[in-house]
Amino acid sequence: MARQHARTLWYDRPKYVFMEFCVEDSTDVHVLIEDHRIVFSCKNADGVEFYNEIEFYAKVNCKDSQDKRSGRSITCFVRKWKEKVAWPRLTKEDIKPVWLSVDFDNWRDWEGDEEVELAQVDHYAELLEKVRTKRPPPAMDDLDDDSDSTDATST
Repeated sequence: MARQHARTLWYDRPKYVFMEFCVEDSTDVHVLIEDHRIVFSCKNADGVEFYNEIEFYAKVNCKDSQDKRSGRSITCFVRKWKEKVAWPRLTKEDIKPVWLSVDFDNWRDWEGDEEVELAQVDHYAELLEKVRTKRPPPAMDDLDDDSDSTDATST
């Protein structure tokens, strides 16, 4: 029986690249993560063999990478060698295999997050400054409690 490629989803984060090999009820799972590639193989419940080999876009830290198996898939957490550098694609080659897709449910454009956070911190600091420099609240001694209650009862 010929080997097939497992459907693979991936997404990028500042420190890690995440890959999910979608094979239900997998057995004989083997994951080899090296500095420039990952090799994945397994069988499903029907005995179909799956094999994926991916040359990474950039170097990874294989010693700080791991995989986790569930009943529906095998997820790999691959630590980037250079953190906070966005990967425009998972593969070294600029050719996207048909079995590889971006995981849009988990994808997040994190590149501008630091700028957004800094803007939020600046805005918060401005609000705090306004609160500190605000004049005391107006005195309420010129309000007459009786006039409100008589107006309300007379109508």
